[in-house]
Amino acid sequence: MLTKGDEYPIHQLPEPVAFSGSDRNFYDRFFFNGYSPDGSVFFAAALGVYPHLNIIDGAVSILTDGVQKSVHVSRILGMERMDIRVGPLSVDILEPLNQIRLRFEDAEGIDLDVRFEGRHFPVEEPRFTHRQGPRMLIDCTRMTQNGRWSGHIKIDGATIDVQDFYGTRDRSWGVRPIGARDPQPVVPMQMPQYYWLWAPVNFDKFAHFYHINEDALGSPWNTRSVFARDGAAHDGLLHLVRPSIEVEWRPKTRRVQRAVVRATDHDGQPCEVHYEPLQEFLMKGIGYGHPEWGHGAYKGGYAIEREDFVPADMPWQQLDNLHIQALVKATYQDADGISSTGVGVLEQLCIGPSAPNQWKDIIDAHG
Repeated sequence: MLTKGDEYPIHQLPEPVAFSGSDRNFYDRFFFNGYSPDGSVFFAAALGVYPHLNIIDGAVSILTDGVQKSVHVSRILGMERMDIRVGPLSVDILEPLNQIRLRFEDAEGIDLDVRFEGRHFPVEEPRFTHRQGPRMLIDCTRMTQNGRWSGHIKIDGATIDVQDFYGTRDRSWGVRPIGARDPQPVVPMQMPQYYWLWAPVNFDKFAHFYHINEDALGSPWNTRSVFARDGAAHDGLLHLVRPSIEVEWRPKTRRVQRAVVRATDHDGQPCEVHYEPLQEFLMKGIGYGHPEWGHGAYKGGYAIEREDFVPADMPWQQLDNLHIQALVKATYQDADGISSTGVGVLEQLCIGPSAPNQWKDIIDAHG
């Protein structure tokens, strides 16, 4: 059960808040994305607290006119987990589980001041527990919430009025690989395998959420699908039954060309959501898999750096380019054949073998 306390980066065991058990890889993170109704502007941000590395870091990244512009920041945490600010980047919790202010104060050509208001109570995703042999690789919880943004973005002198923007934010906490790589890997050596699709979508009067993790044989080990009307409380979220996804991959890549999710409600009535990618945002722009600015990397007492790149020019099979969020046009169709059109993201991170897709290596592809 989610409570207002879950909004703050203080998750722990029964110890002082400065400590979170004994695992060095404990983290507590905010994630945000937002997009204009026509999909021409996409922004995302992340801020992570790593209590046992004594580091807090984050990034803001904006995609316009095919160019993704990012600023990364990092500092020593000083064991104070409630100070959720890193240089110009800050997160203010205005109303737990509903309203957040995200601020990046005029640095490296970017100034951002936006407010998020949830459209429904956050979705608590099932606890993620994933081992690599005997070692716990992931053990975390996440809540996901679709909503609306307002405010402004200034980038290199141009102002973007953020009105009628949709988006999604999540809060996740627990254990996952962060910081420096473990010098002693699990033996015997195993090929990395992680199959992940995450699809929060905003429609006019409701939102839809879906995610799936599959093992190498194609069996789901974590999945959920939720229909959320505007204003839905915790007990008003409709958890759909037997969700599944059918994916058509872009030839010779691991990038989705189109996809459809099918599920039923508790009355057995079917529904479908179709996804058509419009453009791609590289998650390394906010630290995910970044070779230099990966989450929890030690960058000294304080560091800030900007980088720009064109996602369409980045080779998909380069490992730090695998993790993306594709901005998608989505079509929801209910049991009566009534369709609604929306916009959202289809996040993709697929590495290693997948029997249903005939993938046998780390980044092989077919078609």
